[in-house]
Amino acid sequence: MATPTPLQAFSGVPKAPATEKQSIVDGEKMTGAQALVRALEDLGVKDVFGIPGGAILPVYNAINQHTKFRFVLTRHEQAAGHAAEGYAVATGKVGVCIVTSGPGATNVVTAIADANMDSIPMVVITGQVGVGAIGTDAFQEADIVGITYPVAKHSYLVTNAQDVPRVLAEAYYIAGSGRPGPVVVDLTKTAQNGQMYYSWPQRMILPGYNPTTKAHGHVLSDAAKLFSQSYRPVLYVGGGAVRSNAGKQVKELADLTGAPIVTTLPARGIVPDSDPKVLGMLGMHGTIAATGAVQRCDLLVAIGSRFSDRVTGRLDSFAPAARVIHIDIDPAEIGKNRQPDVPIVGDVAEVLDDLIPEIKRQQAIHSKPNLKPWWAQINEWREKYPTTYDEPQDAPVDGSLSPQWVVEQLSKNADPETIWVAGVGQHQMWASQLIDFEHPHSWISSGGLGTMGFGLPAAIGAKVGSQREFNGRKPVWLIDGDGSFQMTSEELATALLDHTPIKIAIINNSVYGMVRQWQTLFFDHHYSATSLNDGENRDDIVDVPDFVKLAEAYDCVGMRAFTKDEALEAIKKANAINDRPVLIDFRVWKDAMVWPMVPAGASNDGVAYRPGVRPLLSPAAQAKAAAGSTGNSVAAADAA
Repeated sequence: MATPTPLQAFSGVPKAPATEKQSIVDGEKMTGAQALVRALEDLGVKDVFGIPGGAILPVYNAINQHTKFRFVLTRHEQAAGHAAEGYAVATGKVGVCIVTSGPGATNVVTAIADANMDSIPMVVITGQVGVGAIGTDAFQEADIVGITYPVAKHSYLVTNAQDVPRVLAEAYYIAGSGRPGPVVVDLTKTAQNGQMYYSWPQRMILPGYNPTTKAHGHVLSDAAKLFSQSYRPVLYVGGGAVRSNAGKQVKELADLTGAPIVTTLPARGIVPDSDPKVLGMLGMHGTIAATGAVQRCDLLVAIGSRFSDRVTGRLDSFAPAARVIHIDIDPAEIGKNRQPDVPIVGDVAEVLDDLIPEIKRQQAIHSKPNLKPWWAQINEWREKYPTTYDEPQDAPVDGSLSPQWVVEQLSKNADPETIWVAGVGQHQMWASQLIDFEHPHSWISSGGLGTMGFGLPAAIGAKVGSQREFNGRKPVWLIDGDGSFQMTSEELATALLDHTPIKIAIINNSVYGMVRQWQTLFFDHHYSATSLNDGENRDDIVDVPDFVKLAEAYDCVGMRAFTKDEALEAIKKANAINDRPVLIDFRVWKDAMVWPMVPAGASNDGVAYRPGVRPLLSPAAQAKAAAGSTGNSVAAADAA
């Protein structure tokens, strides 16, 4: 028999009488809804995203011109969640959104799952029907606590007004501490309308929740010894290091040990790309140098990373000769996908602060390993296999723009302080490859869940964060695909009316580009349900939608670029406009592909720099792969 969800279980519990006597009488008397607003203010929350609705109206009634936080009205609840995510990543603070019950709550589930996968601190407040109506299939009733249990860090059902400030304090703390993540607070109308006595600060009741931040035992000395024995070390840095603000420590560790730095997608920019030890991203679309270094290393130091399949490829062949040090604040990640030789549970920054002196002590006793042959190999990969787009097969054959060139020009002409946001698709990979990241927290994208539609609302949230924390001096550029953008394009209204002048680059190839790439390589060019017909200017259909007209319909600035001169001029104009959102429709080649590439489930040893070029295979294996592949197919070569 299936276990009931929390709301189902609650519905079978006898309800307290409506006349239940208030046992706490200290503090200011107010409603639960007023207490929620007050608690957010006392927590220091400055910006909140959301949409009202029937079951959350008492809370919205408590929000007025005297409320101390800024409220940003989005056009869809999913967008409210993504905006809170963008805000959290840009500022390092907990993002907050407030939505109603039923479809309002279920609409935000995607953002909750996205934040959970990428460890983004967020508090999601949802409305719920009154206690007496729970379990009756009341209008807009949905068991959001039960729904979000698998994809949230924690979920609350609040039935009593007096619990509101304590729950908010706990939710905020849980979201931002330990491994960050989304916390759901499902607030019944009974709790919103009920009377309570408000006091602050609140005593939190969190038995069993005590995240480990400092390394324990002899693990630091064990890790330091492995460094002293390693001639091919690699620092494999993930999003956990970004959340810990550990960029300074990662760079110090790399400088001390001489180890190269490779990053996952969320960790781009944690150490400036201009640092010679940064090899870029590894994995499915990573650089040859980064992927090669990991495959040939003898020591892999995983720092706030989780051995994702997009990084590892076939897990049993990932870094096959390496001993592993794994540093992560979440003990559940240790040994989940790869068993480490030295497991270290703790906050990345704090662990590295303690590990670096241990390594210095080891280096004082033992001579520092000679890494010159290791770097000679790495630099050879760098020189032979740079991330470029100047091969003959990269050139557009239809006279359109190269999408890689567009992304590169956006980077070259941007303010150095720019916060970059990307949707999901080919454009996301090109952005991660070709933008010069020189600052931490300057890159925001959906990594683990790969959520199309993330880009625009996340960019709005990032801009709100920039206005709040950096006096607006950090511009926000969104690089999005025509497919991804259309999933949340209604948020142009939010961007205009809430005064978040973001800059939007639509890499418009008129198709779902990443899907088309896979159909080309693995499905014999069968382009099923991939064409969007939005930039082809065919006789039977023209520009649906016309992105310039769409931008103008929302009173934003719209521009279109077919040529390089038009593109450069549009970028220049966009950088100069700061009073409203700007959108540029860049018409790019639909058959451009993201290289390098490791097919899903294949070994990273088989990474293709270009079709038929597999730098990490032996000459004999390369010849076999080339003989077995046909045309552009990468799949046939994977059997080699």
